[in-house]
Amino acid sequence: MITVLSPGLQTTIQDLEGRPGLWDVGVPPSGAADELTFALVNAAVGNPASAAGLECVQTGPVLTCDEDRMVCVGGAVKHATIDGWPLRPGLVVMLPAGAVLDLGPLDGMRGYLAIEGGIDVPPVLGSRSTFVLGGFGGQDGRPLAAGDQLPLGRRENLLSPANVELPTITNSWQLRVIPGPHGAPDHLTAAGVEAFFNTEWVVDHRSDRTGVRLAGPLPGWARSDGGEAGLHPSNVHDSAYPVGGIMLSGDTPVIVGKDGPSLGGFVVPAVVIEADRWMLGQLRAGDTVRLVPVTIEGATEAIAERRRWLADLRQQSLPSATIIGAAARPDVLHEADGQPAYTIRCAGERHLLVEAGSAELDLTVRVWIHLLAEALREDQPTGVTEIVEGVRSLLVAMDTSRLGPFELAEHLAKLATCLADPETVVLPAREVTLPIAFDHPEAHEAMRRYATSVRPDAPWCPDNVEFIRRVNDLDERDEVFEIVQQATYLVVGLGDVYLGAPVAVPIDPRHRLVTTKYNPARTWTPQNAVGIGGIYLCVYGMEGPGGYQLVGRTVPVWRLGDERPWLLRQFDLIRFTPVSVEQLAHERAEIAAGRADLQVAPATFSIADVRRIEREAPVEIATVRARRRAAFDAERARWGA
Repeated sequence: MITVLSPGLQTTIQDLEGRPGLWDVGVPPSGAADELTFALVNAAVGNPASAAGLECVQTGPVLTCDEDRMVCVGGAVKHATIDGWPLRPGLVVMLPAGAVLDLGPLDGMRGYLAIEGGIDVPPVLGSRSTFVLGGFGGQDGRPLAAGDQLPLGRRENLLSPANVELPTITNSWQLRVIPGPHGAPDHLTAAGVEAFFNTEWVVDHRSDRTGVRLAGPLPGWARSDGGEAGLHPSNVHDSAYPVGGIMLSGDTPVIVGKDGPSLGGFVVPAVVIEADRWMLGQLRAGDTVRLVPVTIEGATEAIAERRRWLADLRQQSLPSATIIGAAARPDVLHEADGQPAYTIRCAGERHLLVEAGSAELDLTVRVWIHLLAEALREDQPTGVTEIVEGVRSLLVAMDTSRLGPFELAEHLAKLATCLADPETVVLPAREVTLPIAFDHPEAHEAMRRYATSVRPDAPWCPDNVEFIRRVNDLDERDEVFEIVQQATYLVVGLGDVYLGAPVAVPIDPRHRLVTTKYNPARTWTPQNAVGIGGIYLCVYGMEGPGGYQLVGRTVPVWRLGDERPWLLRQFDLIRFTPVSVEQLAHERAEIAAGRADLQVAPATFSIADVRRIEREAPVEIATVRARRRAAFDAERARWGA
């Protein structure tokens, strides 16, 4: 056992790879934020790559062990001691039984400790890594506390220990990035793209494992709004983010971290390459960052060089930090003018993003994306690690040591030629009835906190519902709630803001309220809040950041401990039933405890359902759309004024 005498600041158990394969239901990989340093110190003590260690922030823990074990520290740990004697980073030493290991104050953001045999807490969803926001993994899903006792793994059959050279931590960084998948001329102007890459960005203090915010100039937008996706030009129909993707959350660049959201509705103009992703774990407030565009080939060579070096730690130096290649615009690997038209672009060198149809909601396109995803799952090349469906997009992750982006793009294009006509497909679904407490006090608490600490002059302050009423030209505030209650929502994505959270759209166009996402985003949202962004509705899977306009709160959509913790599925039909705050509290407790479940009935979904509504009320649908578009334009004009 390791015993924690003092926990330091935000010390968690992490492993290297985390829990890949669950991005499509909103479970982030987690794992060490500075993956390079973690890999080095873990290998130094002879552990397998799967072993877990400790990650700490700014101040390290004080620990003792009940038997002799070899240890190695790294990252920003510069003042570690064993019983008062200095411990050099990268050096493997014996921690005697009963001795006190103090990692001390850090000279940087994050520090790491590897211990012989690793930390042997039970894996959750395939990993020992801690996901604090989700409350699982590691030590009961939380940072370490004084008195914690952590079991250690076995020492048999470990590799020989070897001292390691560690990467340099600085306050001025160059991050190599692959441009795109979004850029000029559709989202940013050519001058805007040039400015994005020429700016010396400053790391904002509101940065953590979910994402690193960058402060700098406003983006050079090529459009005035996001249309049905939202009022702000950063808004797009929801698609998945890669870890390391730089999303423009409103006007603020945010680099998606190891605990970041998998699905969201923001433009991504660049993605940090895999070889430089470790730096995200060491960026701290006030550091400067330059984003340096490189080619796919350059990024691939950089990570191959990294792998060669990690395979032989006897080499005396780290791989070269030379900036490789240059790329000015996103690469289009495949483009087809079929039905629907689609493109395949790189989202970094480890992901491909398929985008289909025009930048508007088309449920036929959404079904086509689903058919492509299912075809890929049925005929999946070795090396595909994630398949994540968005509204009009599909993100596919790959292990570049086994599969290259050009090879995968060819495979996807081949699959696309063999899909069924989405107009004729009938998909199995479920009708799920969720209780909702409109105007829930916790939703208003989120609005209050935002107005107090983030942006008091935002047009959606102090009341999100009043903002929705105004921007949709409704006469009464309660009409917002009436429309939400009348609508049947189709789940078109999972994991929108984590843990099985659905992004859903009303099947009937008359029920599609139009709003915009917060700019900048909220830092806190209550678990299971219900919000609307663009024309989409989301149920937040857990407490955390968010950007949708809040209307109420419902029951949990995630229950850890179940074989499938996510309670909703793609193409479920959701209906809401209003309840009191007190009744909702009771139903929330019953579902969380496993004594109750969601109300579910068998159903189906097909594009024929949509076409029937369009035939029954074409004039009314056109009138409602025109009225809301006029109110939308008027709101944007008020912003401009």
